[in-house]
Amino acid sequence: MIFKARNKDIKEIHKLLNKYAKKGLILPRSLSELYDHLRDFFVFVDEKNAEIIGTCAIHICWENLAEIRSLVIKEKHQKKGIGSLLVKEGIAETRKLGINKFFVLTYVPLFFQRLGFKKIEKSQLPQKIWADCIKCPYFPDCGEEALIYNEDLK
Repeated sequence: MIFKARNKDIKEIHKLLNKYAKKGLILPRSLSELYDHLRDFFVFVDEKNAEIIGTCAIHICWENLAEIRSLVIKEKHQKKGIGSLLVKEGIAETRKLGINKFFVLTYVPLFFQRLGFKKIEKSQLPQKIWADCIKCPYFPDCGEEALIYNEDLK
């Protein structure tokens, strides 16, 4: 089941995100940052034991542009469609706010291409998005690829 994250979920989300951040797959997020952006997060909860097994955030960053970030699924639950469900749910909710373009910076572009995202040059994104990149240990030589999903072009 997918839910909007709640205050009580933040510590578990923090633990899950930082596990992948230590592997260099996503940016680390502090507890403070997660509480500040609580409304950005969705969680996928295993109904049997009420365990959060995946999370994804949709961060509005410009007039008609949002970023999909912090998408992680616990390893034993990967390849079951949970990531796709989280991304689609985030996009659907954000569309209600009038936002039709979504981008992602990722090491797994094929996952997002299967959801209809197209590769673009990072330079096509507004400079405002680089605020998080500066925090990254790989900046400016990052291997992430930029992809965009534009509802206006469908």
